[in-house]
Amino acid sequence: MNKKTLYVSDLDGTLLSTDSHISQRSSDIISSLTARGAMITVATARTPATVVPLLAGTATTPPAVVMTGCAYWNRGQGRFMQPHFLPEHDVVRALEICLHHDVHPFVYVMSPDGSTLDVYHGAPAFNKAEESFYEERARLPLKRFHLGTPAPARALHYSMLFYAMGCGEGIRKAADALRTQSECSICCYPDIFNPDIYNLEIFPPGVTKAAAVEALKDELGAERLVVFGDNLNDLSMFAVADVAVAVGNALPEVKAEADVVIEPNYTDSVARFIEADFLGEL
Repeated sequence: MNKKTLYVSDLDGTLLSTDSHISQRSSDIISSLTARGAMITVATARTPATVVPLLAGTATTPPAVVMTGCAYWNRGQGRFMQPHFLPEHDVVRALEICLHHDVHPFVYVMSPDGSTLDVYHGAPAFNKAEESFYEERARLPLKRFHLGTPAPARALHYSMLFYAMGCGEGIRKAADALRTQSECSICCYPDIFNPDIYNLEIFPPGVTKAAAVEALKDELGAERLVVFGDNLNDLSMFAVADVAVAVGNALPEVKAEADVVIEPNYTDSVARFIEADFLGEL
């Protein structure tokens, strides 16, 4: 491929296999291509707390787009880059709307040095989805949970993300209200493992995967953008990509917007496509 290309993949359901890890084969392909000058990174709803261990054995050079575009994560420095924060009035309003619909979000607040996140959850108990989410992340070094604790005053200035999960009806009602009563960017989509559970992400105005990957493309001087995804929150970057690639297990709506549909995530399809494209073999 002659044009300088930036390859950006979603993680869950896309680059990650069914065991929610990058396979050794995909890791080896990506690391080898990176050594040859390929620009490969990820754009994910995840925070650095899980992105860092997932990418630990895989060499990449561009920063990772984390928290659906709230910031970049510099793997070498272990710091957020160019973070976006929710406006103070939207922090207050979003909490009011969520609680009105019996939705209790996790509130993500960046630490003063930009190296970790403090996560506040004010409800006295978890629903099943929240409990599973917490248990998988409770002991991660880059994220500190504060349970049963309302977000402190510092959250008004450094909140990067509200994240909630639960019964589809309540989550969707909260999302609809937020879209009409706040300036926040709202992303609401079904869980890839349990479609009865919906995820709600509340971001600063203008934050999307699309905005982040476009800015990264310009910053790196790339002439071409190839993106990979499987879920509704990937559609924004599909719209700005030169080539939008859906994995075979993607939602029908995502496949419909893709330029190319490849094999499912568990076949190393993303890494194999990048390799063929980079080497000019497609």
